[in-house]
Amino acid sequence: MTNQHPDRLRLHALIIDEASRLRGFVDLLVREEQLLIAGEADALMPVADEKNQRYRQLQKINDDRTHVLARLGLQPSDKTIRALCQDAPAALAAWDTVLTLAREARDRNQRNGVLIVERMQHNQAALTTLLAAANQPQLYGPDGQSRPAGGGRSLGSV
Repeated sequence: MTNQHPDRLRLHALIIDEASRLRGFVDLLVREEQLLIAGEADALMPVADEKNQRYRQLQKINDDRTHVLARLGLQPSDKTIRALCQDAPAALAAWDTVLTLAREARDRNQRNGVLIVERMQHNQAALTTLLAAANQPQLYGPDGQSRPAGGGRSLGSV
């Protein structure tokens, strides 16, 4: 890279960093999916915290990339980035990786969202069943003898 503009070099570095961080983000989404499938709810909170932290890092890189392009008087687009990376094969390959991993992250995050909704529905159904059972009259008295389930009058009584 002979006599490159500093903003171009910064853009190349940002793209390479973004590809690396996206790889870690996708790995974290894979781990989240495994925990959801295994039903390990207690382990999900630290993963959610890490996921938010990594997302903020990725968002900062995206913002930095947008600012670099703005300083160059350019709009952020695939075509623009490819043109600016044409003489930097590593950055161009990293950009392809960014696009691929971003799609994978989106898809995995959507799948994990579906798993979370399914888990919540399962938990809600279990809770509803438990609450309904708690509101039922006791079938056995304190003496261990069965009691009639009905609490009203007997049929035929006035």
